[in-house]
Amino acid sequence: MRYITIKDIATALGLSKSTVSRALNGDSKNVSKETLQKIVEMANKMGYRRNELAVNLRLRSTRIIGIMIPEMTTTFSMSFITAAQSLLHQQGYRVILALSDENPETERVNLAMFDNARVEGILISACHNTANLDVYRSFLDRHIPMVFFDRTISGISVPGVKSNDYTQSFFMVEHLIRSGKKQILHLTGPRHIQNTIDRKKGYRDALAKFHIPYDSRYAIESGISVDDGANAIEKVLNLGIPFNAVFCFTETQALGAKRTLQEHNIVIPEEVAICCMSGTALSTLVHPPLTAVEQQVDEMATIAVRLILEKINDFSIPNQTITLQSNIIIRKSTVE
Repeated sequence: MRYITIKDIATALGLSKSTVSRALNGDSKNVSKETLQKIVEMANKMGYRRNELAVNLRLRSTRIIGIMIPEMTTTFSMSFITAAQSLLHQQGYRVILALSDENPETERVNLAMFDNARVEGILISACHNTANLDVYRSFLDRHIPMVFFDRTISGISVPGVKSNDYTQSFFMVEHLIRSGKKQILHLTGPRHIQNTIDRKKGYRDALAKFHIPYDSRYAIESGISVDDGANAIEKVLNLGIPFNAVFCFTETQALGAKRTLQEHNIVIPEEVAICCMSGTALSTLVHPPLTAVEQQVDEMATIAVRLILEKINDFSIPNQTITLQSNIIIRKSTVE
């Protein structure tokens, strides 16, 4: 199956392509009323659809924004996309969505797709700190703006919006320690993203504040999914590493960890407390509900959209990175 073109309509009616084109653009001055009606009727009959991309390219504007996310496991991604897409539609922009699946090569392929679609700007949460810097720079060299959200990049000058991961990680671990928990597991995220680095630093610095030695056995790279969290706890239990608290990189990871703890009849929080970053309403739907750091996802989307539209309007404006305040919500998974 192929798309019906102006040429197809012109051939069917024995008219010139220019006449058909004028008619479909509503040019009643240069096309008679009868001919215009005949062309429109044939176009509808043949299933013709206006090629908006081609029209916009002639106008040197596609009105398309690419949004790249690294995963679809957490609810954060869907919440961001929903908010950002709504805001962009209000401004007359369409959206192309792509998933890198935590794979730099997949991200690179998707960026090429954005390029072929002639996007006017890109909102991206990166899956790797350094792997695709050359691709990012190729867009910027052509004045195609990028805005990094949630996962920002330090090796390139671009606008960004993120949460205060380091600070809230520090305070979360401090909360666990003040609650009497000192053998704290940290299930980390992918090692090549800034969020993992910031959250792990917060974890280590909180331990240091209370003179608790850092033990690398307690920092476990665990992915971000429910199964990742569950498997990490199963591994630690099999190794016999003693712990009385778990600080998780994501909510989904925490839900998996919590499931495994309860399958082993470990009482939360009396025996093991558990908490996470990137919490959402899901944290309130389990028993006991999870203590979590909740990000301002809608605000992040609002700022990311504002930044990309500003750069599209004037690429020369200074780049800025905005850090949003997240909130720690204490629930029964960490307090008796």
